[in-house]
Amino acid sequence: MAKHEHVRVAVIGSGFGGLGAAVRLRREGITDFVVLERADSVGGTWRDNSYPGCACDVPSHLYSFSFAPNPDWPRTFSGQRHIRAYLEHVTDTFGLRPHLRLNHEVMKMTWNEDELRWDIETGRGSFSADVVVSATGPLSDPKIPDIPGLDGFTGKVFHSARWDHDYDLRGKRVAMVGTGASAIQIVPSIQPEVARLTLFQRTPPWVMPRMDRAISGPERWLHRKLPATATLRRGLLWGIRELQVGAFTKHPGELGLVEKLAKANIARAVKDPVLRAKLTPSYRIGCKRILLSNAYYPALAQPNVDVVAGGLKEVRGNVVVGSDGAETEVDAIIFGTGFHVTDMPIAPRVVGADGRSLAEAWKGGMEALRGATAAGFPNWMTIIGPNTGLGNSSMILMIESQLNYMADYLRQLDVLGGRAALAVRPSAVNAWNRKVQNRMERTVWKAGGCDSWYLDANGRNTTLWPGTTGEFRRETRGVDLSEYEVLRAPKPLKAVEPAEDAEPVKAARAARKKEAAS
Repeated sequence: MAKHEHVRVAVIGSGFGGLGAAVRLRREGITDFVVLERADSVGGTWRDNSYPGCACDVPSHLYSFSFAPNPDWPRTFSGQRHIRAYLEHVTDTFGLRPHLRLNHEVMKMTWNEDELRWDIETGRGSFSADVVVSATGPLSDPKIPDIPGLDGFTGKVFHSARWDHDYDLRGKRVAMVGTGASAIQIVPSIQPEVARLTLFQRTPPWVMPRMDRAISGPERWLHRKLPATATLRRGLLWGIRELQVGAFTKHPGELGLVEKLAKANIARAVKDPVLRAKLTPSYRIGCKRILLSNAYYPALAQPNVDVVAGGLKEVRGNVVVGSDGAETEVDAIIFGTGFHVTDMPIAPRVVGADGRSLAEAWKGGMEALRGATAAGFPNWMTIIGPNTGLGNSSMILMIESQLNYMADYLRQLDVLGGRAALAVRPSAVNAWNRKVQNRMERTVWKAGGCDSWYLDANGRNTTLWPGTTGEFRRETRGVDLSEYEVLRAPKPLKAVEPAEDAEPVKAARAARKKEAAS
């Protein structure tokens, strides 16, 4: 039977958020923690997404921890293989392996009000923790739409985040469903080798040129010998993106020039006016994430590629049917349809103080104070929580800000002493959420005229942060105890003698007193 293990902190997930939390815990002098990971290795979304062409759309020197700079990034925009290797390097450099519990999928975690702790059930044993840091990430569980007839398809079906490397696409007729960040990398990677590629496009994305290049040997040598040069490079990349934020969050009209450049990018690569019209979005650039690629449009212009506007409607045997009625027989269907972002898969497994799950608490939409703590869930916080996403910069910046908040949260518990917990006040969560949503109304994500994965089922943007990363860092510098209620473990009851023994006990006490007096 698997043994039970109690720790001060349980971290869930081992992607950037989970590993960053683990490093920060060690730097704070906390070693009594575990990292519970459902897979057999670290890496999070950079482990799961290994499709052809997979790479980051944020510059390498900005898409890495400030406390673990990498002078040897091979390209300005690094590929999946190098990012995953970086996370393995971080794991080893900071001595995190003893804390890892791989193949430990969290099945349920329940708040124990009497003990002021979380009881955690995994697929390989039970744990309890004073504090839980959930870092499962928004890009962890693939979303496949409910397509009529898909169950009857006899060919190969898989999601971009669960790529089947044993299936040979050469000479196959392939349907690619979706036109997001994964699809624009997959399409040009597989187009030269497939017999026919049919792209089902529900909404065209805005795609800008990708300014990628190999980082030269002298550059890398300089960053190794003079680390300040890499810090300066990171700072410049950060500053440029901070200056862009106002156009997304306050003045969407300023994005008009960028939109003209994006249209020129389409015109250069796509000469067919009919195809060009299909690929030109009707919404303001920035409303959906702006994608980067030099190869996407040229691939779509090749003779073995068809673009079906309107998306996939149904599947009839081995025939895929577009919303325009066009029918195509295919051997494989690849879904690049994103993830469960606004309906976190971990949420139904988290049961709070009132017996409700996080999914029930967030039925009307995700809400968390400073993107970290949720009402009804004491001593629980999340990394990359509600309204912490970015539309133009590096999520590592937001993660590090939340790690600052996590560290101060634990310091406050230390100061309180004893068996204590912090329960965020609903009024604090509501006030924070109102402020965020009010600011969201003027952003391009709300006013840009698109329907994106940033929005939940109620049309609210519960994913993105409507400000700069610098502002978010200030907001998460420390914990304001006025926003929390301090919980204390109930004191143990004094022993009470049974009622039926009351008289004999009184008689015995009287006898002892009489004997002592004599």
